[in-house]
Amino acid sequence: MTESKSLKLYERAKKTLPGGVNSPVRAFEPYPFFVECAQGSKLYDADGKKYLDYCMAYGALLLGHANPEILDAVKAQLPRGTLYGTPTELEVQFAETISQVSPCMEMMRLVSTGTEATMHALRAARGYTNRKKIIKFDGCFHGSHDNVLVKAGSGAATFGTPNSLGIPQETTQNTIVLPYNDLEALENTFRAEGQNIAAVIVEPVMANVGLILPKADYLQNLRKITQTYGTVLIFDEIITGFRLALGGAQEYFGIKPDMATLGKVLGGGFPLAAFGGKSEIMQNISPAGKVYQAGTFSGNPVSATAGMTTLNYLSKNKTQLYPQLEKKASDLKKFLLDQATSYQLPVQVYSIASLYQLFFTAQDITNYDDAKHSNQTMFSAYFHELLKQGVFIPPSQYETCFISTAHTEDDLKFTTNALDCALKAVANTRTTP
Repeated sequence: MTESKSLKLYERAKKTLPGGVNSPVRAFEPYPFFVECAQGSKLYDADGKKYLDYCMAYGALLLGHANPEILDAVKAQLPRGTLYGTPTELEVQFAETISQVSPCMEMMRLVSTGTEATMHALRAARGYTNRKKIIKFDGCFHGSHDNVLVKAGSGAATFGTPNSLGIPQETTQNTIVLPYNDLEALENTFRAEGQNIAAVIVEPVMANVGLILPKADYLQNLRKITQTYGTVLIFDEIITGFRLALGGAQEYFGIKPDMATLGKVLGGGFPLAAFGGKSEIMQNISPAGKVYQAGTFSGNPVSATAGMTTLNYLSKNKTQLYPQLEKKASDLKKFLLDQATSYQLPVQVYSIASLYQLFFTAQDITNYDDAKHSNQTMFSAYFHELLKQGVFIPPSQYETCFISTAHTEDDLKFTTNALDCALKAVANTRTTP
């Protein structure tokens, strides 16, 4: 039997890359497959195996892999240069386009990653309010910078302790962590600390711990409370931006935050993100103001070209595109619930727009603590059986599945067959002595 090329590559990678990967979410047991190319809804690995992809680069590829329109636009830009270090008209056009479709983005700054976007958004909010404390929610992921790599301690509202080695506790002493969807905890915290809280940063839909939807009126109440206390409300739309709707969660839920961060879909498969919001806040960013932010690759013409092409496509096709994607996700949700019931498996399945996820638990999932009580062993069996069937989903229970415009009806038929096999395998494992 020929040894797997992916295994050989993994053994090589471990010698020069921590854990053999450049991001921990890419690792899974016994080893990850290594991709050689991708097209549309498919990945092709080093051993020649094809996978139907529902990871979609963790949500970035709304238009699928190697989208022809994006590739053509980028090819046209490349001979003109890849990086200038000077302003371009394209950056201005791109920012104007984002401002037109994203309700709160009156002014913005382009950056390269979601981590940069959230880090600078929080700095801008602190500079604007002249306050120190921020609120985040347990399980919401806002990148890998020090202020937000925090987990909750005991009690409903606790000052966070670092969730990673290398972060001094002093760095996170002004970060308050609350449970998502808990309005009472939010109100109590603002009564006690409201005048000191610079910003609340939130994933309007939690998509980094599986998929957790906001309760009715939760986001609306969050908006009212932050307005009452003069606190900057930041919607982290790195995932939800352009996925829930062209205007993201802001459009989907009808809520206008003070600031937002955008990424993933925004770049059309290239490194690109943005943070922005009210002009009165963003005017404090250097060189206009005294909140410093800079980046060599920010707004580079290749990424901006891919981003502009993506937004133009979404703008032209939004009337048909978003309802079609939502129906596909909803259909997969219904299929999973029906088949899990037939196999007597305890599951919760959630979907919104083009996102969906399954939890192996009988308990409704409304926050991260609920998610942590789902059955990880069953999910692992489910993931590996899907992989065997040629369907790739994010390896962790604490991620979300994504549908793209490249997923066809035939793809969905193939997927339902694979899902049935996976659920059946989990049921058989559960009943085996």
